[in-house]
Amino acid sequence: MLVDRKRELKELNGLLHGRSSRMVAVSGRRRLGKTTLLVHWARTSGHPYLYWVGSHFPTGVLLAQFSQKVWQHGNPGKHTPRQFSYESWAEAFEALAEACQGEQRHIVILDEFPYAVQSEPGLPSALQNAWDHALKFSNVCMVLCGSHVGMMERLLGADAPLYGRLAGPLRVRPLPFSATKAFFPNYNVEQRVAVYAILGGVPAYLEQFSDELSLLDNLRQNLFQDVGLFRNDPDYLIGEQVRDLTNYQAVLAAIAGGARKPADIGLQAKLPHRSGADPYLTQLVEMDYVRRELPVTVPPHKRQTSRASRYILADNYLRFYFRFVRANLDLIAQELYDELEERIAEQLRAFVGMTAFEELCREWVLVQARNKKLPFSVEQVGSHWDSKVQVDVAAISWREKALLLGEAKWQESQLSRRIIRELVVEKTPKVLNALPDAGKGWRVYYTFFSRAGFTAAARTLAAECEATLVDLAELDKALSAD
Repeated sequence: MLVDRKRELKELNGLLHGRSSRMVAVSGRRRLGKTTLLVHWARTSGHPYLYWVGSHFPTGVLLAQFSQKVWQHGNPGKHTPRQFSYESWAEAFEALAEACQGEQRHIVILDEFPYAVQSEPGLPSALQNAWDHALKFSNVCMVLCGSHVGMMERLLGADAPLYGRLAGPLRVRPLPFSATKAFFPNYNVEQRVAVYAILGGVPAYLEQFSDELSLLDNLRQNLFQDVGLFRNDPDYLIGEQVRDLTNYQAVLAAIAGGARKPADIGLQAKLPHRSGADPYLTQLVEMDYVRRELPVTVPPHKRQTSRASRYILADNYLRFYFRFVRANLDLIAQELYDELEERIAEQLRAFVGMTAFEELCREWVLVQARNKKLPFSVEQVGSHWDSKVQVDVAAISWREKALLLGEAKWQESQLSRRIIRELVVEKTPKVLNALPDAGKGWRVYYTFFSRAGFTAAARTLAAECEATLVDLAELDKALSAD
């Protein structure tokens, strides 16, 4: 099912209803529902459309498949002649341009385009020539879609044949937390945060879980089996884009195990050189599986080269997989599922709190900033860390010299007065000291997030500090309204 893709549909419809023919790139990791989105858009648009998917087949096979799609599009209701194929890609694109004439705009979707390019490297040049001489003069909205994010970005590069002709890319990203309501209407907010921490916003994963089952029962049914999507997907998704899968697995496992700096990641992954992790990290960042983070207190002009960066897994399921599944394959192989469930149950609260809950709290800050509900204009949202102090949530405005600091606690007990005092009295001076001139002249605001609410003493101190308190219900409401 298609859930929460209003932004993407709006952008696609804007291109579709533009004054002239357009060609747009759509990219995003596999399993995010790009095909579902594009087919839904085409089918509900009221416009004639052609959908073709590339593959690793030889170029002759691809050309024949594409030729038959083009012939069918130009001759609706008729049967394609058996073994029919145009002589060349140029001829096929010329026929496509002829089929896309008239007052009504035609939608043409070339899905998994990078696969076709791998089989036929000259395809972008052939398309560029056809676009310049025929297709752009027809009445077409053409979409080039691909899961290989790096290759899609290279199609837009200044030295690429399609440079200057492709709009975009329109990046299809994981669904927001609010989408979990559509998938799990019977789960409460705590359960939805937990399942989001495990699966993230990947539609293909979310569809596999059921809110008729408990979280642990879902895990047993889906993750503890030898076959199925969850056990093999991490290796498949990464392995189809890289050669030395073993080293990539080692790098991901090192990050999941707590290594954050390239040297530490390389050491834990047993890579041969001190800088051995760098090429793997670069590729994983490009693939959207790893994210490079910096403290918000690093000035803008230093962010590109700062050595304060750390690397984290950007994909929620990869975090869970390497933390709980891959690390316990021995238990799974012996079908010791009860023991594995006990391990997960013991560690899940800390896992959720340190990953998804903190990120959702930062998302709350972004929502407030977009809605102009913060006391300053936010330039960066994230967290702060250095050798002296760590703060879960932080937002900054360098222009206004304003800082928001916050703590996020996913614990069963209410957030206490001690947590508030610790941030305000002990941590804040250390954070300010990391700023230019030791933070002189800066304003500081506070927000605290708690799964279980706040003690009366905490509320009293928060009022004295003019701090904002956000419980789980308020967090859910704000993120659902955005």
